[in-house]
Amino acid sequence: MTIAEAAVVDAGPIPAVLFDLDGTLVDPAGGITGGIAHALRAMDLPVPEPAVLDRMVGPKLADGLVGIVGVPEALVPTVIAEYRSWYADRGMAMSVVYPGMKELLGELRTRGVKLAVATQKPEHLARTLLAHHGLAACFDIIRGSHTDESLMPGDPGYRAGKAEIISSALVGLAGPDRAVMVGDRHQDVNGARANGLDCIGVAWGFAPDGELEAAGAAGVVHSSAELLQALAGELSVPGAGEAASGTV
Repeated sequence: MTIAEAAVVDAGPIPAVLFDLDGTLVDPAGGITGGIAHALRAMDLPVPEPAVLDRMVGPKLADGLVGIVGVPEALVPTVIAEYRSWYADRGMAMSVVYPGMKELLGELRTRGVKLAVATQKPEHLARTLLAHHGLAACFDIIRGSHTDESLMPGDPGYRAGKAEIISSALVGLAGPDRAVMVGDRHQDVNGARANGLDCIGVAWGFAPDGELEAAGAAGVVHSSAELLQALAGELSVPGAGEAASGTV
C-alpha cells in the first residue's frame, strides 16, 4: 500500500503529531553507534558489543554513557566532544530517512496536521540533521535536549528527559486538543504518557522485542503506510503479537 492509497476517515486526522527523530524518522545507519565506539577507543575505554551500543540510540547521550556503557562521569564531557566531532565529520552523512517517511510528513501537512519533533538529540543538532535531509520545513516545532550534553542531573539547565521535551513541543504547538507521539523506544512512550498522550511505536527502530508493548504503547506499526492509516484512525493499530502487512 502506498501513502496515496491510505485514505483518511471522515473525522479527519489527529490535529497534531509529535515524532522522535533517530530510529523513527531517520536511520542513523551506524552514525551514532560508530561515533560512540570511536570516542570510546580514542579515550582508551572498552567498546561494548553492538547490541549494547544499539541501546545508546534513544536515551540522553550523557545518561547512556554512564548508565549503559559505564563511562566515569569525569570523562563524559571529553567522550561527548570526541563523539560530536566524529558525528559532524562522518556520522550525520551516514544517516538516511526511513522509506516513506518524507511522503508521510508531506501528506499529513497537506491534511492540515501540525507536526513537531521531540528528540533527546541536542536541539541545534536535530535542526541540522533535519535540514540535511530536507525535512526541517515539514515541522512547526523542533524540540531537543540542552546544547551542553555533558550536563548531569542536578546541573543548572539540565533537561530531565523526554517528558520535558514533549511538554515543550506541545507548548510550542499551542496546546492542541488532541495529539499523539510516534517513537521507537520506551522513552518515547513514557514521555508521551507523562503528558497525557498515546504513543504509537514503530517497529523499524532500536527497541528490543517487546519493549514498546511493555512500556504501554498504543500499538506498533511496521510501515509508513500503516502508520498513516493509524494516525488517520482508519486502522486499529496492531498490538503485541499481531501481524502487520507492509515493510519499511
